[in-house]
Amino acid sequence: MSPQVPIQSRSIPAGVSSFRVRVKICGITNAADAEAAVDAGADALGFNTWKGSRRYLDIRAAGEWLREVPVFVCRVALGINLPLEEALQMAGLSFIDLLQLHGDEPADYCARIAASGHSFVRAVRLSGPNDVERLTEWSTRQVLLDAAVPGAFGGTGALADLRLAAEAVGRFPQLRITLAGGLEPDNVAEAVRLVRPYAVDVASGVEGSPGVKDRVKMRDFVAAVAGAF
Repeated sequence: MSPQVPIQSRSIPAGVSSFRVRVKICGITNAADAEAAVDAGADALGFNTWKGSRRYLDIRAAGEWLREVPVFVCRVALGINLPLEEALQMAGLSFIDLLQLHGDEPADYCARIAASGHSFVRAVRLSGPNDVERLTEWSTRQVLLDAAVPGAFGGTGALADLRLAAEAVGRFPQLRITLAGGLEPDNVAEAVRLVRPYAVDVASGVEGSPGVKDRVKMRDFVAAVAGAF
């Protein structure tokens, strides 16, 4: 993704709408949905490599069409509690730009990936203030805030705690914070106005069924984000 505008300079004067929030559409499972997401205006596409997900994608088998994603769109491989070597191999794939750690990966695991030189996003499920306190512990400036649902790693459709997310954005201007969890075309504009994240992430909110994207919902979602201010 393009370089972040410093969050501390993001106050929005009346009548000015230059504040741009990026959009990541996650849970892409096929080439047609990837193309439709790009056409809708997505800045990034997410691919879930966890076999327990209803949106699972065999990332290596999909390499041929992943290479065809336009160069200006970030390709993100989502992994959950992968063995370290497997995570490093995935991050090194030529058709992947960014790794997303969406499980219970500890701080030392994240530090070892950072030391390898690979870029990654650390997902944090917001269950309380302590999760906000720890946002700088993950050896990356790129953090995704998701809803905390017991026994789930995301993609539940539950809304994240927007109050805590807004607190995180205000407290840590050095972080590129992505807001996820329960976002859809009808609520994303208000969430963006409240939190003012670097980016938003959507999966179930733009689907016709799990793993199958809805073209109209994707276009409406991107338009809602663009029109939030």
